[in-house]
Amino acid sequence: MRVLKGALAALTAAAVALFFLVVPFRALLPADAISPRGEGAMRIHFLSVGQGDCTVVEFPDGDALIIDAGDGSFSANNALVRYLKGLDVSSLTLIATHADSDHFGGFAQILQLFEVEQVFLPVIGASTDAYARFLAAVAAEGCATDELVRYDVIARPSGAYAVCISPHAAQETDENDASATLYLSYAGVNILLCADMGAARENMLLAELELGEDIFDSAAYAVRLHETDILKVSHHGSAYASGQEWLEYLSPETAILSCGRGNAYRHPSGEALSRLAGVGAQIYRTDELGHIIITVAEGGYTIDTQGGVQ
Repeated sequence: MRVLKGALAALTAAAVALFFLVVPFRALLPADAISPRGEGAMRIHFLSVGQGDCTVVEFPDGDALIIDAGDGSFSANNALVRYLKGLDVSSLTLIATHADSDHFGGFAQILQLFEVEQVFLPVIGASTDAYARFLAAVAAEGCATDELVRYDVIARPSGAYAVCISPHAAQETDENDASATLYLSYAGVNILLCADMGAARENMLLAELELGEDIFDSAAYAVRLHETDILKVSHHGSAYASGQEWLEYLSPETAILSCGRGNAYRHPSGEALSRLAGVGAQIYRTDELGHIIITVAEGGYTIDTQGGVQ
């Protein structure tokens, strides 16, 4: 009898191990309870994934754009998977703004668990094992891939669109400054989504704007940086980004900071916070508020929060 019990225990353990080999355990995680999106509304979800970036744009047609996916840590991946399950979107497009692990780390898990239509890769890669695993996950799923560079457009039938204003297609050398920066517009509300570009790239963009405010327009898709309502602040609020002239030109009403509580980099910096306050921006931080949800519809936008990893 004792031998039989031992054999049954070993068989059960083997069956459980085989099950989780075939079915990733995060496939069994419960979905977050997220209120339904209103008809005709677009939502931007700034997820709390610790010291990393993850922004989900939920378009009015039900498709979603995921811009970065956190660092791939256990807690961040759990939060990301549960949140995406709660959104229950119809189609996913992924954008890795650049090759730092705190931006692409969670994409491998998304590729494993969700249907992904397309993946936009950084213009500058990285020679790290983590980045190689990310590329392998993309290749394994057979997704369409491309690089996102200036004047590329992601447009939806609803009229929502995103224009990449940086980087250039060639001659990029700095990984942070070459990170993808997107101008998102819908229903008269404009959102600038910065990744990790620093003050040098901000100043370059300002110099180009002196040639004309329409310098970043892509065909019929207008980019008016001076009409920015919401700014996703660059580099988690680093002191070396969000320069004074840049913020004065943008003059955002709302500033979103994605950072982890008590992070080793001490983001956001006091300098960046002071400059944001100086231009009158209302500041929202994932380390203090968890997930931050902005709903855009005719007549403006509203802001809500929901707990996260922090």
